[in-house]
Amino acid sequence: MPLFKRNIFNQSIFLKKATIRFFGTLVYFRFNFRYKARIEGAEVFQYLPEKNVLIISNHQTYFADVSFFFHTIHAAICGHPNSIRYPGFMRCKKHNIYYVAAQETMKSGFLPKLLAFSGAVTINRSWRANGQNVRRAVDRKEVQNIDKALEDGWLITFPQGTTTPYAPGRLGTAIFVKKYKPIVVPVVIDGFRRSFDKKGIRSKKTQSQLKMRVKKPLEIDYSKTVEEIMFQLMTSIEQTPEFDIIEKIKKQEN
Repeated sequence: MPLFKRNIFNQSIFLKKATIRFFGTLVYFRFNFRYKARIEGAEVFQYLPEKNVLIISNHQTYFADVSFFFHTIHAAICGHPNSIRYPGFMRCKKHNIYYVAAQETMKSGFLPKLLAFSGAVTINRSWRANGQNVRRAVDRKEVQNIDKALEDGWLITFPQGTTTPYAPGRLGTAIFVKKYKPIVVPVVIDGFRRSFDKKGIRSKKTQSQLKMRVKKPLEIDYSKTVEEIMFQLMTSIEQTPEFDIIEKIKKQEN
C-alpha cells in the first residue's frame, strides 16, 4: 500500500511527502510575495534521468537554499520551469530527491529535526564542528549513504560545505564524482544571503531578488585528477578566486 511504502533508507515515503508539503506551504508565500524569484534554466530538471544525478551549488543559508531548490525542481517537473508560482511541491511527483546536510545543523532544534524528513542525508563534517576547525576521519557509512541516495534518485550537495562565499571546495565531492560518474548539474544562487539570516529562517530584507541559474550538465573527463575535476566543479558554480575578484570590482563600481 502507498501509505506504507519506504525508500532506500527505510524512511516512510508518505511522511517524506507530507513534510515537503508542510514546509513547502510555509515558505510558498514568502518566496512568491515577500521576495522576487528569478530562475533561469530550470527546464533542465525536466529532462534528467530518474537516478544518479548530482546537483551542485554554492551555499548562502542553511535552509532557505534547499527549500528554494525543492520549489524550483517540483515546479519544473510538473511542467512549469523557471517559476515557483505553481506549487508543484503539493503534487510531489518525485520523492527521491535528497540533499547533503551537516548532522549538527539538522539536530540543532525541533524545526531542523522535522525538516530532515524531507530528504536530508546527514554527515559529520570532517573539517568543522561546533564552529571550530577540526580534523577527523570520514565515516564510511556516511559515504555509503550518499552513494545510496544517488542510486535511488537525485542528490543536492554544496561542495564548499559552508555558507562562506568563495571558500575552497572539499575534495570529497570530486572524489565521489570521479568514482561514481553521476550526471552533474551545476546551479548558481544569489540573493539569499541578503534576504535571510544565516539559518535562512528570519527575513532580513524583503522584496529583494532571489536568483537561481541552472546550467546544463557538465561534460567531465574522468581521466583527469581529482584536483582538476574539483576545479571544474567550483568554476561551474562560480566560486573560484577569479569570480571573487569580479564580484569585488562590481561592488567598487557600484
